[in-house]
Amino acid sequence: MDISKGLPAIQGHRDLHIWITEDQKMVPVPEGAYGNFFEEHCYVVLHVPQSPKATPGASSDLHYWVGKEAGAEAQGAAATFVQRLQEERGALTVLHREAQAHESDCFRSYFRPGIIYRKGGLPSDLKHVETNMFNIQRLLHIKGRKHVSATEVELSWNSFNKGDIFLLDLGKMMIQWNGPKTSISEKARGLALTYSLRDRERGGRAQIGVVDDEVKAPDLMQIMESVLGRRVGSLRAAMPNKDINQLQKANIRLYHVYEKGKDLVVLELATPPLTQDLLQEEDFYILDQGGFKIYVWQGRMSSLQERKAAFSRAAGFIQAKGYPTYTNVEVVNDGAESAAFKQLFRIWSEKRSRNRSRNRQLGRIDKLTHVKLDVGKLHSQPELAAQLRMVDDGSGKVEVWCMQDLRRQPVDPKHHGQLCAGNCYLVLYTYQRLGRVQYILYLWQGHQATADEIEALNSNAEELDAMYRGALVQEHVTMGSEPPHFLAIFQGQLVVFQERAGHHGRGQSAPTTRLFHVQGADSYSTRTVEVPARAASLNSNDVFLLVIAGVCYLWFGKGCNGDQREMARVAVTVISKKNEETVLEGQEPPHFWEALGGRAPYPSNKRLPEEVPSVQPRLFECSSQMGCLVLAEVVFFSQEDLGQYDVMLLDTWQEIFLWLGGAAGAWKEAVAWGQEYLKAHPAGRSLATPIVLVKQGHEPPTFTGWFFTWDPYKWTPDPSHKEVLEGSPGTASPISEITAEVNSFRLSRWPGDGRAGAMALQALKGSQDSSRNELMRGPKLGGVSTSVSSTRASINGALPREQLMHQAAEDLPEGVDPARREFYLSDSDFQDIFGKSKEEFYSMATWRQRQEKKQLGFF
Repeated sequence: MDISKGLPAIQGHRDLHIWITEDQKMVPVPEGAYGNFFEEHCYVVLHVPQSPKATPGASSDLHYWVGKEAGAEAQGAAATFVQRLQEERGALTVLHREAQAHESDCFRSYFRPGIIYRKGGLPSDLKHVETNMFNIQRLLHIKGRKHVSATEVELSWNSFNKGDIFLLDLGKMMIQWNGPKTSISEKARGLALTYSLRDRERGGRAQIGVVDDEVKAPDLMQIMESVLGRRVGSLRAAMPNKDINQLQKANIRLYHVYEKGKDLVVLELATPPLTQDLLQEEDFYILDQGGFKIYVWQGRMSSLQERKAAFSRAAGFIQAKGYPTYTNVEVVNDGAESAAFKQLFRIWSEKRSRNRSRNRQLGRIDKLTHVKLDVGKLHSQPELAAQLRMVDDGSGKVEVWCMQDLRRQPVDPKHHGQLCAGNCYLVLYTYQRLGRVQYILYLWQGHQATADEIEALNSNAEELDAMYRGALVQEHVTMGSEPPHFLAIFQGQLVVFQERAGHHGRGQSAPTTRLFHVQGADSYSTRTVEVPARAASLNSNDVFLLVIAGVCYLWFGKGCNGDQREMARVAVTVISKKNEETVLEGQEPPHFWEALGGRAPYPSNKRLPEEVPSVQPRLFECSSQMGCLVLAEVVFFSQEDLGQYDVMLLDTWQEIFLWLGGAAGAWKEAVAWGQEYLKAHPAGRSLATPIVLVKQGHEPPTFTGWFFTWDPYKWTPDPSHKEVLEGSPGTASPISEITAEVNSFRLSRWPGDGRAGAMALQALKGSQDSSRNELMRGPKLGGVSTSVSSTRASINGALPREQLMHQAAEDLPEGVDPARREFYLSDSDFQDIFGKSKEEFYSMATWRQRQEKKQLGFF
């Protein structure tokens, strides 16, 4: 479209919209070509949340992407288009400036399984006409962890290195070469991108081969050498990663930007911990995250001139600081801040952002006490279990062990809930959910526990987990920060004593005067902790138990309510069997003060309700670089983002979940990564935040409830990277198929001098320009016109559904591939039958494709 004319209508049913610059015009990119970016162009990407559970008025993200070879005219056209589009979309839009190969995690999260960088520019006379999709010859350099990218590089061995993955794409054959230093997860993600390219660009008809060990893949290496020539010399060493670690990201500074006369002033305002009240609605601010990312915050009362100058001011700041020109920029409006921006502050209140809808779209429940627990609802509604942090009501089976002499000793059920601050405990909770037995192992750590005891706690937890074959969800709990479900297990009778436990329960030596602080108003929030027996420990908002010779005083502060008093009467049965006497604040007998060493000032002001932070959960992939934690965020996450080789961190603010894929090799480091994440967090997070270890296939509802949808059967067998190489039992090995294809090439006729001969080049020759056209226009709409085999007739146009559904292979029309018969449907029939587009269908896991095809009669 011409940027001087009206803006395009945004189709309501799509969440992603992409335009490309072409002759100073913005041209819509077909959905089939999403994820492909030409280096000489600029793109505009608009993401509008379309989740059925999304809050009306939720913010959208508008990205301005610049290719590394893009000219000034293309950049100007895209910038003008972005500005006009942002004005039309309104204040609830987050603006991003993206540079090729340095995109934000938000941008990269749109494109699964990866981004493709295309050389050069799109032909100016592009028309959506049919071309030969198999007439291709290119080399792609694949790199990245969670967010994968593939860049077209020179078709030469000089492009290779030991630490990355390279895909030799020859149209009908695609060979993935894995560098000897690549990890198993990198290989798996590279393979996912390779399969995606095959399905999207070849209709699934290309053969895929994997070179994991050159010695074991002579046939594939022979093809590669016939195209690339014989390799001379050794491969280049692996390229060092330049990922930004968490410590670098924690280095943030807030600047106030304002005009003074004709001068622009940038004044450093604060360093962590930042507070929200630093941002004034009439002003303009820049937040520098260690040079890794620049945020621009615009107050709702800031001028229109300031808003239009946001990107230019950010660019000037980047230049003045000497940061790279590709530094990512994010412009946020007052009331429409991104989750990443808000979590840079100690606490963020949505009440202050008056026009902002609440972030968590599932409907926040602030107080557990206001909700009557229904175990059935907790089981059937995991989003409720996640918000309440309760898998059930705590009525399951409980076993407790105390760490003594670095070994676990069982605790008598009569003493369950009686813990000592100088010890560590294992609490195993067993419950049933939807007919399945599940487990949670709490690792409780007292404030006075030694380092040796904490190490013994972890090693004993590993032993128990091995006994239960890895089925235990392990939650690390620190004294005073127990989650609601842990408290519910003991039904208000959790009491923490200050001494160390002996071999038969609590320690034998106990002081004659003891003071206990009762906190909570129900069984899901009540804990009782022994505190120093002096008047300064009292608080007018709570209940305290004073135990002295012959009597136990129940001291009720003026600010406590009836529910608190009832829970105190439950706790007193655990602490003392002596006569109980109720004492109201202000009516204490002299003996009460004598026992506490005399009167002393204590907190008496009314306690304000604790503000529940309005924080959106965030999902990260974890890895380590030079001993430091490196995170890659997955924005708009789903279950599909959890892979078997992954270690993922889910931050819900009140808890940190570490999800371990079934084939993840770094599970022992996971808890340490969670602790490092909390320590390095710029918001100054509590190190006592519970850390929960969850293994693939054993996810509790408190974890799954943070995902909009969750398929409990997803972890059924799906071919792993290793199975693709070796061939899984009962299925044909792709390597066997590729070898058959290699034999059909009759490689013996090709020259053996290391150079591609005339016959080889003629057989494999392709046109990069035609492949660019294909990727821009995407898969052909309305039919297929690809020669499947010399013995098959080509098929022009879509076929009626009646000829494809519930038909035996021999009854299909000539030329139809029985394994992919659904591909021959028209787009409208495909959408009607499958409820999704072909692009969406082929981006799904292979096992899910098979499952749907079986159900609908296409298998």
